Amino acid sequence: MKVFVASLATETNTFSPIPTDRAAFEDAFYAPPGQHPETPTLCSAPFVAARRRAREEGFLLVEGTATWAEPAGLVSRDAYESLRDEILDQLRACTPVDVALFGLHGAMVADGYDDCEGDLLTRARAIVGPDAVIGIELDPHCHLSDAMVAASTIIVTFKEVPHTDFLERAEDLVDFALRTARGEIKPVISVVDCRAIANFITSREPGRSLVDRIKTLEGRDGILSISVVHGFPAADVYDVGTKIVVVSDAAPERGEALARTLAKDVLGFGGNRLPPMPSPAEAVKAALAVEGGPVVLADRWDNPGGGVAGDSTFLIHELLKYPTVPAAAGALWDPVAVQFCHAAGPGARLALRIGGKVAPSSGPPVDAEVDVIAVTRDLVIPFEKSLVSLGAAAAVRIGELFVVVASKRAQTFHPDVFRNLGIDLERQKIVVVKSASHFHAGFAPIAREIIYVNCGGPYPPDPAKIPYTKIRRPIAPLDPVSEPVR
Repeated sequence: MKVFVASLATETNTFSPIPTDRAAFEDAFYAPPGQHPETPTLCSAPFVAARRRAREEGFLLVEGTATWAEPAGLVSRDAYESLRDEILDQLRACTPVDVALFGLHGAMVADGYDDCEGDLLTRARAIVGPDAVIGIELDPHCHLSDAMVAASTIIVTFKEVPHTDFLERAEDLVDFALRTARGEIKPVISVVDCRAIANFITSREPGRSLVDRIKTLEGRDGILSISVVHGFPAADVYDVGTKIVVVSDAAPERGEALARTLAKDVLGFGGNRLPPMPSPAEAVKAALAVEGGPVVLADRWDNPGGGVAGDSTFLIHELLKYPTVPAAAGALWDPVAVQFCHAAGPGARLALRIGGKVAPSSGPPVDAEVDVIAVTRDLVIPFEKSLVSLGAAAAVRIGELFVVVASKRAQTFHPDVFRNLGIDLERQKIVVVKSASHFHAGFAPIAREIIYVNCGGPYPPDPAKIPYTKIRRPIAPLDPVSEPVR
């Protein structure tokens, strides 16, 4: 048996002012054939899972390119086409194959391509032919298009938000693909569209119970896999929205019925899907009222993982109104501030402008006399089974407030953002993180309480206020919707 694996991924916020070129992929993560590390990235876990099975079972594994760009704005046509063609040429060179595996995000949008993954998979299907197995792993914040479904044999998304299970789901994908190629199962994909933008978090209700229930349904009555596509609202494309994907073993009627039931359950969540999100002023006051600490404030709408800059200053300005409160914030994307801190060195005191650089939605910069606490040439932090680099970074102190600035945009996945620069989080009353949800696994064990904060951003947090022009209507909450559709 011959198996091919490749990964091409980013999440495109079409409202973001930050363009994405090929250098953005090469700077974030780029592994040509044979050079993927032993640890997975968010969207390249099929490499690690397939390698393990190849060692155990002896099939031939051919590795293509794996690459990822941090979420940002529109991908340039040259970047997408060159990386797409690189991977397709690798696939073409090793045909025939029994299985082609792709680690994708599912929400990449490029100049001239609103559905990059659908385009890539359609071309891949033309290369491998109708009988080969194409298996894809997707982030649940994807746009599941008809083209993606038509080209695929198996579709698996992560179940957890925050994404703590991307390697486990890759293991599922590889297992299903191998079993299909051996004739042990005959997967059929059933998709039901909720006709809603219905994102939710699985670390809290109602999402937690839904995922737990889904896991009990898999492996029974011919149901192989169940995925909830949450969708990514920060993109103006046709397929924005929430969908249910059920992969059955030659049981399409059962798969579709289950998908429809689960779609109605998601619609039944109504508007009570996400946590309350107070303003910066309200959030800081609420944190101060909590006995003990640290209280984690998640700057949900300045989250680099959503394609925005990660340099907004609203919470920092609010914290500076309480100069005696020990606090920490980070990591802000500010390569210029990092450069200045490295030049000055630890122990130096200097006038520094922090954040507020990319757009008006970033807020006014912070101008202050700061003490440089620590610097590093590469701030590497864990994110589940992977490692993420924030590049050169520095920690500064403004009175009782510590601020971490980094030269690469990435979410504050883990307390090591602060600890690796000598900041003791247990001594802080308030800790601000630039992340929507992926911080949770790392920070929940040390947090007295977690508060999600609405600091605004380049697109409104309420989908009903996003200026869509391409989205398929009707869709809730833009329109009244009572029933999902097939």
